[in-house]
Amino acid sequence: MTELEKGPKGRRRGRGARERLLSASQQLFREQGINRTGMDQLCAAAEVSKRTAYQHFTGKDELVTECLRQFDPSVLSHVFDRTDLTPREKLLSAFDIPPTTPLCPYIATAVELHDPKHPASEYACDYKKAVAARLATAAREAGATDPEQLGEQLALLLDGAAARTRVLNDDAFPTAAAIAAVLIDNAIPTTASDDRRREEVSSVPG
Repeated sequence: MTELEKGPKGRRRGRGARERLLSASQQLFREQGINRTGMDQLCAAAEVSKRTAYQHFTGKDELVTECLRQFDPSVLSHVFDRTDLTPREKLLSAFDIPPTTPLCPYIATAVELHDPKHPASEYACDYKKAVAARLATAAREAGATDPEQLGEQLALLLDGAAARTRVLNDDAFPTAAAIAAVLIDNAIPTTASDDRRREEVSSVPG
């Protein structure tokens, strides 16, 4: 049995191995990329043997995919499942992202893998569609005449802001939020907008 099979310092480390592998993978994939990170390095960082690693994951491809599933399994639930926000406020809250947030892992993974058939790329695609769908649902609740179109527009705006923030090292989300507000108000009929404003005013403590 090799040292890697035994694990660091010859100790078996089965308990919590899956969680440590996922945690190490998320960190290393973010810091140095997927293609530059090998299983030996992941096992060393997670303090698990390769034998243990392959008991939890069939290989690196499955590990990459599972890492994506761990990021946001409920699809922006911290925004869309809130009960204290109106539908319009939920749409705008989706743009409340700190500029220090790393590049969206779904975008980063799809770009680096260059393979639309890779299971991680397919999951990233499904996630992005799910984000647009949640935006469309909130848009429908806000009274948009074409909620699916608005959802796609806002999803595109979110991804563009994420990429521009990373490339320019400058927060693009406030500008994106301002554009989103215009898109939202233009997509909602005047009567619905008036009702929404009355709702927001009445909800203000007085």
